[in-house]
Amino acid sequence: MGEAIAHELAAAGAIVVVTGRDATRTDRVVADIRAAGGTAQALVADLTGTPDQVRALAEQATSLLSGRVDILVNNAGVYPVGPTATLSDADMEALWTTNVRAPHVLVGSLAPAMAERGTGAVVNVGSWMARVGVPFAALYPATKAAVEHLTRAWAAEFGQAGVRVNTVSPGATSTPGNADSAEVLAAMTAGTPAGSPVRPVDIARAVRWLVSDEAAFVHGATLDVDGGLAATRLG
Repeated sequence: MGEAIAHELAAAGAIVVVTGRDATRTDRVVADIRAAGGTAQALVADLTGTPDQVRALAEQATSLLSGRVDILVNNAGVYPVGPTATLSDADMEALWTTNVRAPHVLVGSLAPAMAERGTGAVVNVGSWMARVGVPFAALYPATKAAVEHLTRAWAAEFGQAGVRVNTVSPGATSTPGNADSAEVLAAMTAGTPAGSPVRPVDIARAVRWLVSDEAAFVHGATLDVDGGLAATRLG
């Protein structure tokens, strides 16, 4: 999804800093954006690092963008699942540091400067699971529920200064990373109004709209892009 978001924003004219832990993949995304006529730079970083390391990432991104970040997309996330009693300490730590702490540190690092300028947009990527209880997956959805609440709180904190903060909540999304689960995704979405999994480009287009002037009065919202998965039952 992050790759699709980077492409969509670059195609809309944004100068994009692509961040990721894998230098090869990050460089490939940047090369593809440039080949398509967009402008992008790579920034290899690990959001599971200490808060100070994440703050350093924000400083590096600001430097790469000539001292000004107008849009922040908190897309990075991990999703280990399993029974509550056996979820490992390492998985618990990864869920907290990547899904909750990293966005909190990045917003704390970048949103104040947006507020000083009187303009900016933050989009957090949540999940349809944030509002649905499912067995053997308690903590991951809880982190996404936290993201939805942080969105509302940040909208209240920064909105009057011109910074809009919103969430895009994907449904069951087909990505290269879960290609081995294609049959499961198809079964999960067969009974939805859309009838098929979400595509990364669908999420990317929602992000692009939320950061655009067309969404000027959208503050603190969670936009479900899930084919109707969370809202409907057809059977």
